[in-house]
Amino acid sequence: MEDRVSISISDGIADVRLVRVDKMNALDAAMFEALVAATDRLSKEKGLRVVVLSGEGRAFCAGLDMGRFAAMKEKGGNGVPGGEKRDLTVRTHGKANFPQQAVWGWRQLPVPVIAAVHGVAFGGGFQLALGADMRFLSLDARMSIMEIKWGLVPDMAGTPILASLVRDDILRELTYTGRIFSAQEAQSYGLATRVCDDPRAAALEVAREIAGKSPDAIRAAKRMLNNLSVDPAAALLAESVEQQKLLGSPNQTEAVRANLEKRAPRFTDA
Repeated sequence: MEDRVSISISDGIADVRLVRVDKMNALDAAMFEALVAATDRLSKEKGLRVVVLSGEGRAFCAGLDMGRFAAMKEKGGNGVPGGEKRDLTVRTHGKANFPQQAVWGWRQLPVPVIAAVHGVAFGGGFQLALGADMRFLSLDARMSIMEIKWGLVPDMAGTPILASLVRDDILRELTYTGRIFSAQEAQSYGLATRVCDDPRAAALEVAREIAGKSPDAIRAAKRMLNNLSVDPAAALLAESVEQQKLLGSPNQTEAVRANLEKRAPRFTDA
């Protein structure tokens, strides 16, 4: 876990860092495992008041490791952790499957989570930021619901969270196009809590403020606010069902090949 995610705790504040710097904190099997392990550990941490989640190096998280897409092209794998043909519809963590838990686990923590995002947060990296209660973005941050580029749909718990944040037509446009958008756009869409020069410093400052409040009231507030949303179970399962059908299908494989070979895709109609 330590070669993917580091955790230091002081005065009730957990400073959680993605540390796969050489790959812009991209999501490989080990990163998925480390993220799930991190939320499992933090959920049991006594005296925890607040969490700050950030990435070291040039980016918050560049999304799924390119090696996963290469595996889809060469072996027809589905790109999930471990590389095997995992049944995504199986619920491994309550309402969520294993990849979803890498995001949903932050939402489930009993304390607030602040994501400090710089550089890029693409695809699964963007969904990871969505797992936080708040998102502080650097001025140059760029984000994307990028799954459509690879012939896929968002399937890491992003859709039920996005539905509570973004106007429906904006969400559809971002999902259908996969276009990259700026921190300023993210704030106008409701996806950024703040845009600031140093998001991690700002997040830690707010974390210290939260840590000074009654821990009972803070935890009660998170339980209350989590219950404002419609039960996400159906949305999480719908993500998995749709993704399961797409993974390894002819057009999805063609999307991967075309991107890796830097050519226009040749899709077939259903």
